[in-house]
Amino acid sequence: MSVRILALVGSLRAGSHNRQLAEAAVKHAPEGVEVSLYEGLADVPFYNEDIDIEGGVPQAAVALRSATSEADALLLFSPEYNGTIPAVLKNAIDWLSRPYGAGALAGKAVAVVGTAFGQYGGVWAQDEARKALGVAGASVLQEAKLSVPGSVTRFAETHPADDSEVVEGLTKVIAQLSEAAAAAA
Repeated sequence: MSVRILALVGSLRAGSHNRQLAEAAVKHAPEGVEVSLYEGLADVPFYNEDIDIEGGVPQAAVALRSATSEADALLLFSPEYNGTIPAVLKNAIDWLSRPYGAGALAGKAVAVVGTAFGQYGGVWAQDEARKALGVAGASVLQEAKLSVPGSVTRFAETHPADDSEVVEGLTKVIAQLSEAAAAAA
């Protein structure tokens, strides 16, 4: 059985180091694990209960919910914006948490990793994402962590996929996530 992991990246910037980290996850996924990078978070409107009604849900939100439902697990890549989670990831979590009690996140194995310029690699944002995911009903792997500090200098000339320390940490998280997803199946 192949485990399907959907990667959501919390930075929309073209040269995002978190996107590069997600690309490294796709490239270095172990045999039997498929990591796919979700495109389209920028198109999902801010969550609004008034538009989250049968027949009125925006197509971008429908597509996000569908892709999440089809995945066995989620891997979120979070930079840190002003000490917390980026709005695009929080918005995705909000859409995926609905309908209440039966959203696409319910019971889904999820891990959060990331990189940031600061000395701690975005741990505050990643912890906030884990908290929001847990409240939203996901099965958050609290011990599956990777926070890479100094992204601007560390990845100035090296793609994360070519950084052996980063690849080792990332493959460990992917293995933990795929084991949790397989156990839940």
